[in-house]
Amino acid sequence: MWAIVLSTGVHIVDSNTGAFFTVQIIRDISSLRQAIFSLRCDGGRIALVPTMGALHDGHMSLVREAKRHADHVVTSIFVNPKQFGPKEDLSAYPRQEEQDAVMLEGEGVAILWAPGVDEIYPDGFSTTVSVTGVSEGLCGGARPGHFDGVATVVTKLFNQVQPDVALFGEKDYQQLAVIRRFVTDLDMPLEIVGVPTARAEDGLALSSRNAYLSSDERARAAELPRAMREAIAAMEAGSAVDQSLDALHARITNAGFGPVDYAELRDAASLRPMTMLDRPARLLVAARMGTTRLIDNMPVKSGS
Repeated sequence: MWAIVLSTGVHIVDSNTGAFFTVQIIRDISSLRQAIFSLRCDGGRIALVPTMGALHDGHMSLVREAKRHADHVVTSIFVNPKQFGPKEDLSAYPRQEEQDAVMLEGEGVAILWAPGVDEIYPDGFSTTVSVTGVSEGLCGGARPGHFDGVATVVTKLFNQVQPDVALFGEKDYQQLAVIRRFVTDLDMPLEIVGVPTARAEDGLALSSRNAYLSSDERARAAELPRAMREAIAAMEAGSAVDQSLDALHARITNAGFGPVDYAELRDAASLRPMTMLDRPARLLVAARMGTTRLIDNMPVKSGS
């Protein structure tokens, strides 16, 4: 297949049959509402998969799962400036819309919602959605204001698309907890579905940021999920939580990670810190390999 990029979408041409397929690319709210209305007229449920683009198979796993929950899938691509700190990589964040659109077309996505910054944050925009509790510590501590930016833009995306269900990867576990919290607190009429983390063959969580890694850094980065699994096995076998976390920290540091922002055991639902494995938990880690900040998390079973 090959692609022809048009102002209204990407036309995918099957080189064998000559058949055309199209995913709508929409950039303004008025056109989005008309397109959503048309989908609603066809009946059925609408699923939203929000992304910041630079799509990979992890994103595609969200789209595939979305198709199990709804009749029509809308994917958004918006690199949200409000969730980047002043020293973070907003300008360097990978952008590859044409390639992303071809991938979404291949998965049967109905609409690619790709607004510009001025469409999301028009002149005079002055509202922030803030979530306490689950947003504190972890990435919330390392990246002040990050989850305010996430909650604000996701709230806008929900209001714009008005989906019946929205899907998010568990790789960004704290983000998922923040979204679930404000959807519940604000009585938003939609279902939030968390999708297990997609991983490469060596176990590294798939992420758009992996593209920043050199070949040597990429090879060493695979030590992160291996060290996490070893720490989880130790805790589930009865080892002290603090000792297991110390061993995890030392192992990934020896692999070349540094600094380590956090390596913590948290309650799987509330994200409160845990010093004993007495209920379902989550091991969450964030660390830098070179200049690239990687995050990961895995479930930890309680023996009680």
